[in-house]
Amino acid sequence: MDMTTYTTTMGTSMTDEPEPSAEEIEVWRRDQVLLDPEDEKATPDEYPRLWNMSAGHLYRATVRAEVPAPPEYVTVPLAPGPAEPNVALLVAVSQWNMHWEAAQFRRRIFDEHDLPGRLYRVADRGDVNVVFVPRTTSRYYEYAPLFHLLPAATAQRYGLPLLHSGQWPFLAALADVDHYLPSDFETRLSRAWASTIWRHLVPQSPMTGFSKDDSIRVLAHNLDFWIPPVTEVIQDVLRELPEGNNGVEEGPARLEDGSTLAGTVMANPRVGGDVWRGEQEAAELVDWTVAQADADGRLRGILDAVRSHRVEEDFSPHWTYAKEDFERKLYHKRSKVQVKFVELTDTIPVQGPETEIVDRMVFGDFLTLLNARDREVVVLLYSGATTLTEVADIMGYRNHSAVSKRLERIRKLAERFFDAH
Repeated sequence: MDMTTYTTTMGTSMTDEPEPSAEEIEVWRRDQVLLDPEDEKATPDEYPRLWNMSAGHLYRATVRAEVPAPPEYVTVPLAPGPAEPNVALLVAVSQWNMHWEAAQFRRRIFDEHDLPGRLYRVADRGDVNVVFVPRTTSRYYEYAPLFHLLPAATAQRYGLPLLHSGQWPFLAALADVDHYLPSDFETRLSRAWASTIWRHLVPQSPMTGFSKDDSIRVLAHNLDFWIPPVTEVIQDVLRELPEGNNGVEEGPARLEDGSTLAGTVMANPRVGGDVWRGEQEAAELVDWTVAQADADGRLRGILDAVRSHRVEEDFSPHWTYAKEDFERKLYHKRSKVQVKFVELTDTIPVQGPETEIVDRMVFGDFLTLLNARDREVVVLLYSGATTLTEVADIMGYRNHSAVSKRLERIRKLAERFFDAH
């Protein structure tokens, strides 16, 4: 494809200055990763921040997909710094990622010799939209878009360091980021992210009101669920940026054989810039990310399904509006009655004037057996048998299933009985 690249050449200057010590190099690398909380770049107007660099700095033109496929992240082993064996790989990754506008068609920009083996094997799969990121223990680069939406106070509250502004897509790593992150970075990030978006998922009810196994709470912590929508939001922001002025007239993208690459156009690369900068813009992008997660109704469907099938174990002992609403529906607070079945072992059923018999099963002394606190209804069995298995045997059933169904019917009768009183 007819693509003109621009390269820069850096000369090597000879000076009499001594080589930097290992300690000085470490300080320099640390400063490239960590941000001092007192730095002006850590103020709410500047932090958090995510930026993009235009492909126009290196390429005169790019291919633009008319209907971009959703991107997926693929990790590759990239040693930080100027490690000689990885220079070619790092350069290729940077050039590949710069053409984010080409999406699934970006492999058409590169020849086989332009891509090291690892990258070529991915490109050889066909037209797939892949963003390459360094492989790290922390998975920082995979989750960087989420991390860089966190306000400084939130990051610090969950024991996360402040990092310099993030970049999308990945272009270069100047230091080993894992060296400066906590070993449980992913866990801390999931907690910080969940706290940031919780108000969008369960308004008016704090997360502490739900058990750790609650489905919505688990979803809020699932970083992999949130990466696709935040990535789409980033691209939506970048697509609103104007094209650079490289003198390229937009038109069909042609292959080496002269044919047209369907679904694409050749165009000037868009300019780069901030995707967001400061807490206010980041908060707006968080809102946008949640909305994007529900673009096809998927998130809303999940939330509705969970709310419709909640059980008591989903809640913690803390009171919340959600818990009150659940209990109102479960226990029918308007009737002020809580109906339960209990089995009384080694007892003889006591029947009184209020006893009602239904098919050899009894409601035994409703009023005398009501507990003052939760007003339980105790169902006594007619013959004195005290387990469902014994009742089933007496009634000639093969198992207690039929008895269970009868008890369910009695429970409903008991609810209507108390509603009438």
